[in-house]
Amino acid sequence: MSAETKSRIATLAAPYGREIWLDEVAFESGMRLLRATVKEGRRFTQLDLDPDAAERLGSTLIDWARRTTPKAEA
Repeated sequence: MSAETKSRIATLAAPYGREIWLDEVAFESGMRLLRATVKEGRRFTQLDLDPDAAERLGSTLIDWARRTTPKAEA
């Protein structure tokens, strides 16, 4: 198994006591991935994303948040 180096990018609080960790993971080969880890109690779910998938996921999340957030009254 190849060695990897993780660097924490962000820790986010999520609803229902969940926590989301975003880490950059660098492998000996030079490959870099974004690892999203969701902590739910004692359960952990990890998702590794390449830059293209991370960009598409990020855009989708932003689009959803903008459509869902109530507009402020002027």
